[in-house]
Amino acid sequence: MKQSIPIWEKSNLTVEEAASYFSIGVNKLREITNDDDCDFVLWCGSKRLIKRVKCEKFLEKQFSI
Repeated sequence: MKQSIPIWEKSNLTVEEAASYFSIGVNKLREITNDDDCDFVLWCGSKRLIKRVKCEKFLEKQFSI
């Protein structure tokens, strides 16, 4: 049986979950995470996951994206 974990408790989010959680477009998240220096992206094969806490810290420091 698959359990549903609330999005705010997950450590890693899919791009779609992160877009919903942070109110940022999917395309903008993909653009940001394409950068080699992005430290809040986790690649699992070809699947892109967003490290929620690190992304929150990144966004707190940004004036605009």
